Amino acid sequence: MRIPPKYTQILAVTILGAATVFTVAVLVFIIVFVLSKGLPGINWEFLFSAPKDMGRAGGIFPTLVGTVLLPLMAIAIALPLGVGTAVYLTEYTRETRLTQVLRFGTDCLAGIPSILFGLFGFIFFVVMLKMGWCLLSGGLTLAIMVLPTIIRTSEEAIRAVPNSYREVSFSLGATRWETVLKVVLPNALPGIVTGVMLGIGRSIGETAAVIFTAGSALRMPASAFDSVRTMSVHFYILAREGISNEKAYATAAVLIISVLAVNLAAYGMMHRFIAKRSR
Repeated sequence: MRIPPKYTQILAVTILGAATVFTVAVLVFIIVFVLSKGLPGINWEFLFSAPKDMGRAGGIFPTLVGTVLLPLMAIAIALPLGVGTAVYLTEYTRETRLTQVLRFGTDCLAGIPSILFGLFGFIFFVVMLKMGWCLLSGGLTLAIMVLPTIIRTSEEAIRAVPNSYREVSFSLGATRWETVLKVVLPNALPGIVTGVMLGIGRSIGETAAVIFTAGSALRMPASAFDSVRTMSVHFYILAREGISNEKAYATAAVLIISVLAVNLAAYGMMHRFIAKRSR
């Protein structure tokens, strides 16, 4: 017996709505649970003082600095490489076997577990290049890890720019590079920013790749060759070794708030940019 299209539509909407509600409910539960446990332990002293007694006392200021510096270094390295690769694949090459292989390799690289990136970074940067556990080793490893995300999101954003924009630019005598620089990239910027924010979010919450390459020193980094500890690594060590559950939850709460703040700021900037260009 064939189900009438009306009931099929109702069933599909119900299932999709239930899946959406379940996903949002899980997200809200995690955020509320962590914040309820961690917010009571957050104060100015916790945020702006150094850890004491291996993290049992004191604050998390050096880990805050490390959490900011590592993603910034990773994005500073990965952004020009990722956007440049996306521009080359979309604007300067035709669809050939080589481009298909490159895209397949990028997708495979995006699916590699982060601990394998950490192992690669440890063997290559820490041991072979003799950089040691430091900010630079961690930044380079995170850059390699977020590079596929930036490439794919940037490529899709560039492809979404209408071809008529390019044709008008060419008809006015602009070169291909001028068209890319002044027409394509500005219109693809919201999508590129989305990829950058996804990369930053993954970098902020990363533990395995960071602990193998950047180390876990509880001191303020003075240079790119100093070891550094991020909030995610700090939370992991505090919770795993049972040093202080109170400090661990407080660190996790600050981490969640930081990620939410970065995402909200990025979305706000993106919508502002879109509204400004649509005028």
